Amino acid sequence: MPNLPDVVLWSIPAFVLLTVVEMISVRLHPDEEAAGYETKDAATSLGMGLGSLFFDFLWKIPIVAIYTAIYELTPLRVPVLLWTVPLMLLAQDFFYYWSHRGHHVVRILWACHVVHHSSRKFNLTTALRQPWTSLTVWPFYVPLVACGVHPAALAFCSSANLVYQFWIHTERIDKMPRWFEFVFNTPSHHRVHHASQGGYLDRNFGGILIVWDRLFRSFVAETERPVFGLTKNIDTYNPVKVATHEYVSIAKDLKAARSWRDRAGHLLRGPGWQPAPEPARESVSA
Repeated sequence: MPNLPDVVLWSIPAFVLLTVVEMISVRLHPDEEAAGYETKDAATSLGMGLGSLFFDFLWKIPIVAIYTAIYELTPLRVPVLLWTVPLMLLAQDFFYYWSHRGHHVVRILWACHVVHHSSRKFNLTTALRQPWTSLTVWPFYVPLVACGVHPAALAFCSSANLVYQFWIHTERIDKMPRWFEFVFNTPSHHRVHHASQGGYLDRNFGGILIVWDRLFRSFVAETERPVFGLTKNIDTYNPVKVATHEYVSIAKDLKAARSWRDRAGHLLRGPGWQPAPEPARESVSA
């Protein structure tokens, strides 16, 4: 097994320090147009982050078992070397893009990811607002394991991707240099991703690189000021409700569905999908 560091664990002190710096910056130099901080919202994000650590540990048990079985069955092997790790990071970021995009356009997957978008604020604590049902993510990375990437190496790449995305959850940074904005995901690009305006919806899915969005036509540059949150916001700071509210909505829609086709639509189509209304019955005159 590759001996790779736990980058998330090593990054926790930096997360704390940067969050404190951002809070002080907002207090000393407030931006009236920015979403800023709100105590209950930040506390909810922190609670969601702590909860995700526990639930992710539980989900890792079956996921590691599946990945290990696939790794043992494939004859391919990708060694963990100085020159192969950047290639694995690149490949993981590519599959992250499709996982992220899938979690926006398939409702049962969105029920997991919606947690991360549920805050109307956009700051470094928002990065910690992670889902508790991330069991839906693992299938997207099966091709990497099947190609011989060790599950531990995949975990390292995924953690590095997650750590990178922490700093892009801020309104305190306007734009990076043009070359950086063209290649990498930045606060400006990610503000678009978290916005609820129609032109910004379902855009900028990249993790570390924004080039995937440019290649697959999901990129939108930040122009107007983003309005953060959901198209239908939830008025709760209860972590359990934040984690499960979309699943509850899906259950209600499934119960009210008229056919199995409609039930499949509620699960597999986009978050806003609704079945066509029944045609009005014409009254028969005497």
